[in-house]
Amino acid sequence: MKILGTTIFPREPVADSEQKRVALGYLHEAWAEARLDGIDGDCLAQACLFAAFAELVATYGEEAAAEFAERLGARIRNGEFSVEQSRQ
Repeated sequence: MKILGTTIFPREPVADSEQKRVALGYLHEAWAEARLDGIDGDCLAQACLFAAFAELVATYGEEAAAEFAERLGARIRNGEFSVEQSRQ
């Protein structure tokens, strides 16, 4: 396929875990840029959660997104989202 003189080659399917790793890298970059621009971390977190849940609802529907959200409390308490910070 050619678009404006550029040949587009179909990509090999990328593993879900690799896509998540790359996506997280993009989010870390955007987060760092927003912080440099003075955006508060709490404001960023709430905006990210809104965007994430809006995407989940659009993709899977309200009921599936709600069921996913219901399990988050246990996962948070379980430490799945805790990031250990090294002290120097």
